[in-house]
Amino acid sequence: MSADVGKSVTGFGRLWTAQTVSSLGDGVSHAALPLIALTLTRDPMALAVVTAAGTLPWLLFGVLGGALVDRWDHRRTMWVTDAARAALLAIPAAAAVLDVLTIPLLATVSFLLGLGGLFFDTAATACLPDLLGRDPARLERANSRLRGAQTAMSGLAGPPAGSALLALGRAVPLLADAVSFLLSALLVRTLPAAPRPVPEVRESLLRQARAGASYVFRDRLLLGLALRPAVGNVAFLAVETVLALFAHERLGIGAHGFGLLLTAEATGGLLGAGIASHLGRRLGTGTALTCTAAVEGLAVLGLAAARNPYAAGLALAVCGAGMGATMVLAPSLRQAIVPPHLMGRVASTSRMLAMCAAPVGAFTGGWLATAYDIRTPLYCAAALLLAMTAVTATMTSDRRVEAALRAAAPGGGPDHRASGVSGPKGTADAL
Repeated sequence: MSADVGKSVTGFGRLWTAQTVSSLGDGVSHAALPLIALTLTRDPMALAVVTAAGTLPWLLFGVLGGALVDRWDHRRTMWVTDAARAALLAIPAAAAVLDVLTIPLLATVSFLLGLGGLFFDTAATACLPDLLGRDPARLERANSRLRGAQTAMSGLAGPPAGSALLALGRAVPLLADAVSFLLSALLVRTLPAAPRPVPEVRESLLRQARAGASYVFRDRLLLGLALRPAVGNVAFLAVETVLALFAHERLGIGAHGFGLLLTAEATGGLLGAGIASHLGRRLGTGTALTCTAAVEGLAVLGLAAARNPYAAGLALAVCGAGMGATMVLAPSLRQAIVPPHLMGRVASTSRMLAMCAAPVGAFTGGWLATAYDIRTPLYCAAALLLAMTAVTATMTSDRRVEAALRAAAPGGGPDHRASGVSGPKGTADAL
């Protein structure tokens, strides 16, 4: 193994460890925060405010954040952001201890955590090709491992731990998440330095942000990859907003059972992430993406019709498997075909579309549950997911995927010449 390959593998190992630790904390808070909010209110719209607040930074700063990440050092952006999020979580923890925690405070903290997530996630997406090169198979394996660890920690280990820690006090799960952010920051700070993208001379931040957004909207494949999670987030946030209430009122389960329900979804997500590369090879990446989208819609339909926790858990597991595979295949493809100097902006534009759709889903879910029935948001979400599958199938077809990969290869085409960067020959098996 060459020194460069060894360095990239070591760097990926540290990034993987950092995200694994942070994901455990995220899983703790993911289960605990809705339950903490339920101790303050039973109003579905108030719960929707807390959920939606974390997505608003992408609406307000998404593309500009990507342009900044393209200018900044990716490693420094990640560790500073995680250190700041660790400090931020001390505020609601202290408020919980003093018994002054409120829905507005939770919403504010959720917004600031979302802002930190904007910078960290965009920098992490851009950092992976820096570490590993741009070989699609290698990126798929790396994203599969990252997604698998994230699912195992945030979905399997984290939610039951969050429910258990909440029994010790409302501040405890918040402090656990803060510790995870701090450990992640320390690990990311040890990543090897990566070459900075060549700066675009004499261009303003707004012009650079516009260039990244237009790159996505001009390319039907990239636009299709961006629209799928955008429409999906309308559906999934409508479900997530009312899921704790649905589990309590319709399935008759408490805090511990809710944590297990989230664990079922994560189990499916872990399986989906593990088989994503196999699906891509067997079916073709485009066909695999269409199939996983259809599976998600049918699974949410099954969740809406569920009459007991076991059926609901199975439906969530199937939905998680579809999402897990999608979240390996789509980012890997994007990282393989987008030029390095645009990676942050393209990633943030795609994520912005997805996250901007989330508040729509959160408030729609809250409104539908208030105006009609707690199951209504789930049925509407299933219908939306299935409609999205049909609309975007041709945009992310195998033919488009293969053409984009050929264009991104060295000398493949003028639009992608700058992106013809791959790992050293024969290094794809290093991961």
